[in-house]
Formats: sequence, C-alpha cells, structure tokens
Amino acid sequence: MPDAPQDDFTPVLDAVGPRLRDLRQQRGTTLAQLSESTGISISTLSRLESGQRRPTLELLLPLARAHQVPLDELVDAPPTGDPRVRLKPFSRHNRTFLPLTRRPGGLQAYKVVFPPEPLPVGQELKTHEGYEWVYVLSGRLRLLLGDRDVELHEGEVAEFDTRLPHWLGNTGPGTTEALSLFGPQGERMHVRARPAGRSDD
Repeated sequence: MPDAPQDDFTPVLDAVGPRLRDLRQQRGTTLAQLSESTGISISTLSRLESGQRRPTLELLLPLARAHQVPLDELVDAPPTGDPRVRLKPFSRHNRTFLPLTRRPGGLQAYKVVFPPEPLPVGQELKTHEGYEWVYVLSGRLRLLLGDRDVELHEGEVAEFDTRLPHWLGNTGPGTTEALSLFGPQGERMHVRARPAGRSDD
C-alpha cells in the first residue's frame, strides 16, 4: 500500500503545539522550567507550542517524559485494538518484577514475586526519592521503616515515603506475591478502608 500523502498528517501535527501548551499550563510549568527538565531550548519550546516548529520524535520523547503522559497522547493517536500490556518480566535483587503499566514516567505498577531472604544486617536500610504503595496478594512481607518493624499479611496494604530508611522483603518460609505502585515524590497512592466489623448502611 503506498504511503499516505504528507498533507494527511498536517492536521495531526498542527494540533500538537496547542496540546503541549495546554499540558504545560495545566501543570503550572514555565517554559524555563520545562527547558531545564528536557534540555530543549526555550525558543524551540515556544515555537513548538505556537506551531512555528514541526514536532519530531526527538523533541516529543523528552516532552512526554516531562509531562508524564504517553507519547500517543501528545499526538492524539487513535486507540490501539489491543489494550493489554505485554511487557516482559525482569529480575532485580533475586526478585521478579512483572510490569503492569507502560506509560513513561509517573506512577509505575508491578506485580512482584519475593523469594525468602534473610533480614538485612546492621544498617543496610536504603533511601531514595519517591513514594511506594504495596498490597500483599499472598504470603507475608516484612517492612523495616525507620525504627518500625511491620509484618504485612495477605490482603494488607502499606504506603511509605522512600526517603525514609527502609527494607521490604520476604523472610519466609514460602514465596510472597505483591502489587507495588511506585511514583515520584508527591505522587501518592492513598488507601481508604472501613474499620473491621463495620458494614455499609
């Protein structure tokens, strides 16, 4: 099948600039701030938003990451026929991670399989930027958070600021499976639950 004439893409490309400007203004970000986070000059960003510069993949990829939206959203691509996420699992620190999201940046969701492992020795608690939410699907998880030591059972949830010294793992005896959401600082996942024994009216 022959390639579509370039004019067919003109309306799509013309709409990218206003969409970029709307996203930036919705987030209260200045052109200077966006330039600093993407490495794209202020003049190029301004010309993109005004339609004086044609968007390219090289420009749109860092902008999608900065705005924390899929690239498809920037170009208003039509929905795909299959919405299922087919990302491959990977291992890190003997744990298996199954990605459940594919959007760049922002909140990331995983199913995590924790094999049994010993508690960290001494002061081996880690800190890093971000915020984490974890739900235990099966088994038990041990959470060391600052001076707290908490054991999470099936169906229990924890959320915490990862800037606090922490360790999350499975001390056995069997394998543990959990859902984990991790996001940048300020993007928090809140859990609301009724007290035990209380029912809806």
